Amino acid sequence: MNKILIPIDFSENAERALAAAKIIAEKETTQLLILHAYQPYIADVNITPGNVLPGIDGGDFLSMTNELEGEFQKKLEKYIEEVVAEGYQAEAIWAIGSVQSAVEEAIETHNPSLIVIGRTGTGGFMDKLIGSSATSIGLHSTCPVLVIPPQSMPNKFQKVVYATQFEYDETDILREVFVLMNHLGANLTLLKIQSDSQPNIQADHQFIDEIKSKFTIAADAIVFRESRHVLDGIEDYCDEVGADLLIMSARERSFIEEFLINPSVTRKLIIDTHVPLLVFHLK
Repeated sequence: MNKILIPIDFSENAERALAAAKIIAEKETTQLLILHAYQPYIADVNITPGNVLPGIDGGDFLSMTNELEGEFQKKLEKYIEEVVAEGYQAEAIWAIGSVQSAVEEAIETHNPSLIVIGRTGTGGFMDKLIGSSATSIGLHSTCPVLVIPPQSMPNKFQKVVYATQFEYDETDILREVFVLMNHLGANLTLLKIQSDSQPNIQADHQFIDEIKSKFTIAADAIVFRESRHVLDGIEDYCDEVGADLLIMSARERSFIEEFLINPSVTRKLIIDTHVPLLVFHLK
């Protein structure tokens, strides 16, 4: 990994994301791009300068907001200093605006190999309907995204599960996955959950034979399980084997398919999973 982008908000979620990035980074060659998207307060046009806050006039309020912005900039600088002191290469990215727009701009400017982002909470109704920042970034970014849930504080990635349906050619993604596994010294299991709710159009053996012809993988590293719901089956298996990283691929879907016909399992996992989730993107 040449560059890893880590959006932070100075919360515990940011600490988890940074911890995960450090596990994957190589101190000598990986640059950690630590991004904070600052969203300044926008005053209500209906509020007059004299009643912005009790006892604070318009000029004082502007001064206060400038001081607040300065404090966040200092926090970002402190993050960089601490990471560099640990021997990592790090660069601060200061942005104004939403996390999603800042990440998109950083991807275009810096072309990172990976994004690591902390997820907040379990996800309420609106998160499930339209997606949180982590969900949107995880599904639509042009590079792989590692989502760290709030229940996890990563210290290693050694038991890794790659969830697949053997319905699409994932050779290019698996090539990247195996490179990462070698770097981490991790064990990889390919998991298929068989469920009536999940389409099974292509014969599994054609994809399995192709994978075995291109990669060294033991027969017992390909596992089939049955479950009423794919999401439950994946999480149950990860809990059973003590997986510390789950990998999936996301593909482009139409609005109708995404929200009405066959909602994405990847999307649901980004919102709900308690296991760190690495999302690759099928072209």
